[in-house]
Amino acid sequence: MVTGFYTRKRRAPVVIIVSLIDILAILLIFFIVTTTFKKNLPQLNIALPESKTAAASDTPLEPAILEVQDEQTLQLGGQPVTIEGLAAALRAQQEAEPDRAIALQADEAVPFRLIVRVIDALREAGIRQLPAFARPPDPDPL
Repeated sequence: MVTGFYTRKRRAPVVIIVSLIDILAILLIFFIVTTTFKKNLPQLNIALPESKTAAASDTPLEPAILEVQDEQTLQLGGQPVTIEGLAAALRAQQEAEPDRAIALQADEAVPFRLIVRVIDALREAGIRQLPAFARPPDPDPL
């Protein structure tokens, strides 16, 4: 006598690729959004003044930043420098990298006399054009 039991064929296990791709895409978006793409920020805490006409620079080479917080706190390219040694440091910077511009990043509370001394040091070093960093104006506060 032949038994009429029906034996089901087992299907091979299948990994659903579509849901794995969705999870991979979500993880990729998460890592892209949470990764910071900023460069090393300057070490000085500088409150930049506002400017309505400031525009982003389109130069391919990043400028060396001259940071001015007060008379005792100046940095050129991240290296501390004194106001007396600023002209020599600027000349050395220009000799090392002649195509690299110098940009001024000064705190909004820096006295004008210090800015004039910095500009004098720039002229003494042979630098005639000096772009400056500023922040865009804040949107209308409530």
